[in-house]
Amino acid sequence: MAISLASLRKVRADQPPRLLIYGPEKMGKTTLAAEFPAPVFLQTERGESGDLVLDSFGTLDTFESVVEAITSLATEAHDFQTVVLDSVSALQKLVWDKVCRDSNVKSIELAGGGYGKGYIEADNLWLQVLDGLNYLRNERGMAVVLVGHAIISRFDDPETQSYSRYDIDLHKRAEALLKREVDAILLVKKDVTIKTEGKGERARADGGDTRWIYTEGKPAFTAGNRYNMPARIMFKRGEGFTALAPFFPQSAVGAVETPAAQAA
Repeated sequence: MAISLASLRKVRADQPPRLLIYGPEKMGKTTLAAEFPAPVFLQTERGESGDLVLDSFGTLDTFESVVEAITSLATEAHDFQTVVLDSVSALQKLVWDKVCRDSNVKSIELAGGGYGKGYIEADNLWLQVLDGLNYLRNERGMAVVLVGHAIISRFDDPETQSYSRYDIDLHKRAEALLKREVDAILLVKKDVTIKTEGKGERARADGGDTRWIYTEGKPAFTAGNRYNMPARIMFKRGEGFTALAPFFPQSAVGAVETPAAQAA
């Protein structure tokens, strides 16, 4: 069939969301992911809260077991609506282990003959996982939630002073692949304010217990979204998905009857 203007049609972005949620330890990332509709967890590490009860395959400690779990969700009958990979930071270790086993070396630095080729070979394994997750989204109608850890890295800005920032705890190649795939990168953290005290104006970090989901990037951290979300959304346990859902395609997540997100 020849392509012409007559073949144009309206296309609506109504597929389930693909999210990357990251942040410091103990911020409730797994708890937030567990609030999504009917979630099933691909756990590459044990990090759930003690009072959470999750549908899980157990700890997946090899790359092959992660692929097998995704395949089972793609081929077997089930009622799960969200797949959660917790965490991509731990999955990276499994990816590197697989590359090392295939190359019969002990370090990713030596894989593929060295010179960084091991990281390039790892790209194919990451793409295999991402292709499987996209199949679950496109063919099984499942939302995809990737959970990651945060690291604090130094950024040398050529136009101003160097500064520290939150980044996702991944190699830069894997990080780029995931950023390209997801619809939103969300940072979960508490606010911190700096107060000075005493004659020497000693700096002291201060902040409350309020947790926020940051949706737009700043020099201090990575974030972003395709859903026209406010810059930050308050995260209260048990209400995290409720706060996010109004910004997702409703045909993908269903109607939400609770109030809209509380944003600042």
